[in-house]
Amino acid sequence: MRLSSLFAVGLTFLAAAILCLVAAGFAVSAVEDSTEIGVRRSLDEADHHWAEVEADGLRVILAGTAPDEATRFNAITVAGTVVDAARVIDNMHITPTEELKPPRFSAEVLRNDSGISIIGLVPTDTDREDLLEALEDIAGATKVADFLETAAYPAPEGWSDAMRFAVLALAELPRSKVSVSPGQVEITAIADSREDKRTLERKLTRAAPAGLRLGLEIAAPRPVITPFSLRYIIDEDGGRFDACSAETEEARDRILTAARAAGLTGEATCTIGLGVPSPNWARAAELSLDALARLGAGSVTFADADITLVAVQGTDEGLFDEVVGELENALPEVFALHAVLPAPVDNSTGGPPEFTATRSPEGLVQLRGRLSDESLRRMAESYAQARFGSESVYTAARVAEDLPADWPVRVLAGLEALSKLTNGAVTVLPDTVRLSGNTHDAEASAEIARLLSDKLGEAEDFALDITYTARPEPEETTPDPEECERRLSAAQEAGKITFEPGSATIAAGSQDIMNRIADILTECKELRLEIQGHTDSQGREEMNLKLSQARAQSVLNELRARRVLTSTYVAVGYGETRPIAPNDTEEGREANRRIEFRLIRIEPAAEAETTLDAMAGTTDPAAADAEDGTEEDTVDDAETAAEDTEATDEDGTTAEGPEAGDAGAAPAANAPQTEAPAAPGEETE
Repeated sequence: MRLSSLFAVGLTFLAAAILCLVAAGFAVSAVEDSTEIGVRRSLDEADHHWAEVEADGLRVILAGTAPDEATRFNAITVAGTVVDAARVIDNMHITPTEELKPPRFSAEVLRNDSGISIIGLVPTDTDREDLLEALEDIAGATKVADFLETAAYPAPEGWSDAMRFAVLALAELPRSKVSVSPGQVEITAIADSREDKRTLERKLTRAAPAGLRLGLEIAAPRPVITPFSLRYIIDEDGGRFDACSAETEEARDRILTAARAAGLTGEATCTIGLGVPSPNWARAAELSLDALARLGAGSVTFADADITLVAVQGTDEGLFDEVVGELENALPEVFALHAVLPAPVDNSTGGPPEFTATRSPEGLVQLRGRLSDESLRRMAESYAQARFGSESVYTAARVAEDLPADWPVRVLAGLEALSKLTNGAVTVLPDTVRLSGNTHDAEASAEIARLLSDKLGEAEDFALDITYTARPEPEETTPDPEECERRLSAAQEAGKITFEPGSATIAAGSQDIMNRIADILTECKELRLEIQGHTDSQGREEMNLKLSQARAQSVLNELRARRVLTSTYVAVGYGETRPIAPNDTEEGREANRRIEFRLIRIEPAAEAETTLDAMAGTTDPAAADAEDGTEEDTVDDAETAAEDTEATDEDGTTAEGPEAGDAGAAPAANAPQTEAPAAPGEETE
C-alpha cells in the first residue's frame, strides 16, 4: 500500500516534468519564431533582402553575403534595434572586391637645346637610375629634368622594349618628343633637311624591335630661299619656268594657274620655302605673268621685290607702253618694276663683242673671246681654276677695248653659273648672258636663275637652256660570298653583339652593330650562311647548348625584322664545344661568348672517316643540316628556347669572331666548318 502511494507520486512528478519541458519547448520556439520574424521584417524594410536570419534561443545569427562593408554594418545595426545587440551573431561575408587594375604606364620625353625632361608613370621595377644615366649621356652638358612617378605593379608586356627603343631614338633626335607606352612608341621630331628626314625614318624603322608599334612624324623645315625668285619665259617653244618660288602651297597653285593661262607647256612646280618679301607675292606674280602673255614673248624675272620685264625685239612700242603702265599701277606696294624694250641691233660694225666659256663632259674648260683688260683676264683664269681645277682650264681670251663697264661682273657671274652644270657653255654679250648645258641637279635651273638675277641686277637680261638628266645609278656589284664573310668579321671586330645576362634578348647597345651587319647582308643578297652561337663553359653543358641556340635564333630574327632575306640562313648553337680561348680566365670566357657568321660550304668527299668520334659527330640533326647545306631552321622560336635556359653567362656578352681569313673554320677547335657540337652530357675539353 505504501509502495503504491510512492509510485503514484513519482508518476505525477514525472508527468509534470514532461509537461514543463513540452511547455518550455513551445515557449522557446515561440520566442525564436517571433524574434526571427521581427528581425527579418526589419531587414526587409531596410532593403537587406540578401541577409539570412536564424534564431537559436536568445541568439540571432545573421548570414549571407553583403555587397560591401558599410551594408554589412548597417544590417547588424538594424538587427540591434529589434533585439539586444549583444545577442546578434555576425556570420555575414562581403562580396570580394575586384582586383585593382594596374594603371596605364606611359612616359613622355622632350629633348631640345635646353636639355631633356621626362614625365610619366613607370613600373617600380623599371631601372630608373640606368634610365636617367642614359638620358644624361645623351644630354651631355645640358640638364635632365626627372618628373617620373612609380607604381608598384609589374611591367606590362612590351614596356621594356619600348623604353629601350625610346632612349635609342632620342640619341638620334636633338629636337624631339618621344611618347612611350607598352609596346608602342610615338615620335615627333624636326630634322635639319629632307635628306636627314629620310635617313632618320629609315634608321629608326630598321632599329625598332619586332612587334613594336612605331609612329613617326619627322618634319623637315622649309628651305630659306635667297633671293626669293621667279623667272618665266615665253618664246617660240611656248612658256616655261627657269625658277619659281612660293611661300605656301596655295600661292604655288595660284602662280601655276596663271602660268598655264600664259602658255605654260609641260609639267612645272614651285619650290615652297621661307623668305618671301611680301604676302602679296602670288598676286604680283599673277599680274606679271598676265602682262608677259599680253606682250606675246619675252621674260619676267623676280628677285625678291624687284621685277624685270624684258620684251623681245620688234615688240610694238604702243602695246609695250600700255602693258607696262597697267602693270606698274596694279602691282602691290613694295614691288618695283623695271621694263626693257631692246633696241634693234646694228650689225654694221661687224657684230657685238662676246666672251665664251665652255665645259666638256670630261670637265675641261676653255675661255675664249674678249676681256676688258689684263687684270680681268688673270682674274677670270684664277676664278675658273678655283671652280674647275687648275689643270682643267685653258685660256684663249684676248684683251679688247670699248667693252661695257659691267663686263667683269657679267663674265664672273657667267663662270659661276657654268660651274653649276656638268657640261655646257656660257656666252656673255653686251645685252644678255646665255647659258646652256646639262645638269644632274633638278634645282640647278632655279638656283642659276636666282644667282644671275642677284649678280646682274634688275636691268640685265639672261637666257637659260638647261637640260636635267637624272644621275646614272652606279652599277650594282654584289660582292662574292668570301668578301661578304670578311666584311661580317670586320664589322664584329669594330663592335660586339651582346645579350641581356643569361638570356637570348639582344642588348639595346647592339643595335648599331646589328644595323651594320644587316646592311652588309642586304648588299650581299643571297648567301648560304650559318649563324653560330657559342658560350663559355660555365654552367651545365645542356643549358649552354640551348642558350647558344636561342641566341643564334635571336640574331636571325633581328635580321628578319630588318627586312634581310634570310631564306638561305640557318641558326645553329654550338654551346661550349668550340672555344677560341681558355675558359679559366674572364677574358677567355668573354672571347668564347660570341656570335659568328660562317658560309655554308659543301665539303668535297675526301677519305671516309670511320672512327667513333667522326660517327658521333653526325648525331646532331642541326649539325647534319648545316653540313648538307640545308636552308631550314633547326630551332623553335628563340623566346621559347630562352625560357628553358639557365643564367650561365653572367655578363651576357659575346665576343668577336675569329679573323676573317679563317672563314669556315672554328679557330681554336681546329674542326672543319661542318663538324657538329658534342652531344649534351659528353665530356669536352
